[in-house]
Amino acid sequence: MTLEAILIWIVIGAVAGWLAGLVMKSAGPYGLIGDIILGILGAFVGGWLLGMLGVAFGGLLGSIVTAFIGACVLIFLARLIKRA
Repeated sequence: MTLEAILIWIVIGAVAGWLAGLVMKSAGPYGLIGDIILGILGAFVGGWLLGMLGVAFGGLLGSIVTAFIGACVLIFLARLIKRA
């Protein structure tokens, strides 16, 4: 993986985390930085989860959608853990 690919992946994860934070209304407990980190991690989770389901999105928009789904899952799980 090149440095450029890693930076693009981080930017896609950051955008997806920000969008997931808006949709899931999680700005309070995690803040913008927390949502961005969850989006970056969500890119991994979304890729794994959708891969297991046999769903694949291509291109830049598909990458953002995949990371967005993963970030939403992580935000949901983080809320469950925080409430416990």
